[in-house]
Amino acid sequence: MKKILTAVVLSFLCATAFAHPGVGIVMDSRGNVFYTDLKQVWKISLDGKKSIAVPNVHTHELYIDAEDNLYGEHLWYEGETVDKWGHRVWCLKADETLLQIIPPREGFREDYKDFFFVRDRAGNMYWADRGEQIVIRKRTPDGAITDLCKTHDFRDVRWITASAEGTVYFTDDDDLRRVTPNGAVSTIARDLKERSFFERIWGDQHNLMGLWLDAKDNVYITVNSARKVKRVSRDGKVEVVARSSAPWSPTGGFVASNGDLWLLEYGGSFAARARRISRDGAEKTF
Repeated sequence: MKKILTAVVLSFLCATAFAHPGVGIVMDSRGNVFYTDLKQVWKISLDGKKSIAVPNVHTHELYIDAEDNLYGEHLWYEGETVDKWGHRVWCLKADETLLQIIPPREGFREDYKDFFFVRDRAGNMYWADRGEQIVIRKRTPDGAITDLCKTHDFRDVRWITASAEGTVYFTDDDDLRRVTPNGAVSTIARDLKERSFFERIWGDQHNLMGLWLDAKDNVYITVNSARKVKRVSRDGKVEVVARSSAPWSPTGGFVASNGDLWLLEYGGSFAARARRISRDGAEKTF
């Protein structure tokens, strides 16, 4: 029995080493919330009713623009026989028309200069180019691509977010770092990861996951393995602002204009749900 259990655990760990929960949860200007469960994208309307907004898509991230157009991808595996991955990028228009932005193509979405989900108010896109050196890059709406900074001492850049003015925040291994529009790099907070058994399931690279900002440019970061959400102020003060109960763990979120904290949480077997924590402390799950 012990050998069987060991084999099952090892098999599960190997399988999940190539998978991770989604982080995509966004709100449009009308107050509708969209989130991914890796099988489809759900919509929560103002009256709390849930419906499927985009069916049959495996997307980890979501982006919504100023015109309420929703963007995501679809990533798929073609099976062990051919051992190939493929992807495409889609857009759900505000009028609910579904368009194809990048047609199906082989491999992972690594050519980020075509499309990336992290943008500032002016429409500039940001991503980490993971070559021999990790470089934070910027693409303007007219297609010009530049290195955002000249200091490339990054170790393991994962999740990224950007302020409306174009300051980029990202996790670099255990730390939260920042690059300003003029290229100045700084470390805001160190050692944000927390080790636990849960980390062994998703892997160390998914210990820290979704990042987002509030109106005061405080940074929120999900500590997936510890089932916590930490808020980091502009001067580096770190505090825990939310916790998730087992089996759920936070992976993404946002702060609504009224101050409500919305979280995307994943549980066993990649089950996903949205959770709203109102400013008065009242909670509701969807």
